[in-house]
Amino acid sequence: MSADTPLPPLSAIPHRQRYGTVAIVLHWLLAAMIVGSLGVGLYMTGLPFSPQRIKLYNWHKWAGVTILLLSAARLLWRLAHRPPALPAQVLAAMPRWQIAGYRTSHAAMYLLFFAVPLFGWAYTSALGIPVVWFGVLPLPDFVPVDKDLAEAILKPLHKGSAFTLAAVALLHVAAALKHHWIDRDGLLQRMWPEPREPRHPRH
Repeated sequence: MSADTPLPPLSAIPHRQRYGTVAIVLHWLLAAMIVGSLGVGLYMTGLPFSPQRIKLYNWHKWAGVTILLLSAARLLWRLAHRPPALPAQVLAAMPRWQIAGYRTSHAAMYLLFFAVPLFGWAYTSALGIPVVWFGVLPLPDFVPVDKDLAEAILKPLHKGSAFTLAAVALLHVAAALKHHWIDRDGLLQRMWPEPREPRHPRH
């Protein structure tokens, strides 16, 4: 499709080509959590030591644990419910390098969904700081206390994997917008809820 071709209406996308409601909810909820956690992480590191910084660090850790749980739920759901294949007309229009990039970026994001919070949890544990999820549920230490390990290895791993996830996510967003606004193939619309059929008035 060209830029002058209207997008297919949501109701015209076959049900078998759509993601299910649970997959859609997990997708957008996880996306919002990751964006929020990255924003808080970037902001809090520039603050001087203060109660505000401590509070934001706790929020960031709570968000990380939540992201880890949502990622596990999303992966388990995906394994139990096969995602819809790319439509044949979309596959036919995509060069091989784009298809390879599509598959590689999805695999990388799933890996990083787990790696980023796990590195953060390990970093916190190595510093000797407990993680208490939402101030209620104490979590076990991920690694023994070792501040040299925390600063020399785990902190760079957490930071580097977080920025890598941000970069891959930006590429994912750019590709989705390209399909939506340039290719106009309706690919992005598969991740929107299916519109309800209008109720017919009773006579």
